[in-house]
Amino acid sequence: MTFKRTNPLALAVLALLSERPMHPYEMAQTMRERHQEEVIKLNYGSLYTVVEGLLKHGLITASATQKAGNRPERTVYAVTDAGTEELHDWLRELIAVPAKEYPRFEAGISLVGLLPPDDALVVVEQREAAVGEQIVALATLIEELKGMGLPQLAWIELDYRMAVLRAERSWLTGFAASVRKGTVGGYDNWEDKHR
Repeated sequence: MTFKRTNPLALAVLALLSERPMHPYEMAQTMRERHQEEVIKLNYGSLYTVVEGLLKHGLITASATQKAGNRPERTVYAVTDAGTEELHDWLRELIAVPAKEYPRFEAGISLVGLLPPDDALVVVEQREAAVGEQIVALATLIEELKGMGLPQLAWIELDYRMAVLRAERSWLTGFAASVRKGTVGGYDNWEDKHR
């Protein structure tokens, strides 16, 4: 049975276990400390399901159990050689091969002409403001991580996210300006349709 590379959480688990053996709670804690939940959806139910799947495929192994006080025993997992190979192959594929993703915003903006121009302008400006707030929050987080002495490679995905957000804000600003001026291609027909 071949492992299907569909869940980024499985990738994160393999990556964490390549650093050192951990139990699932520690994995989740580490991901939160590193702000990885910004790019990988994390919840405990999914995490345990992913761990079971990786175990079933021989990509990780139960290496020990820990008992602390009154808490139940926790199984500690480690990555196998096959898991390390899968991690490296998966990373190469994710980074090298562009894949079509289906973001909600692209779906919405593809149909923006169904809204009256004034309504479209309002929601585009709302998004522009929200993206601006995300840029400020992300810049603050990046500065905090730098202040902790973490190298750029420890938060490189945030650097990428910042570039994407800045590009999106630039596009939104330009689109909003062209709607305000009535210079977006097809504006006259758009306006006539909603009179």
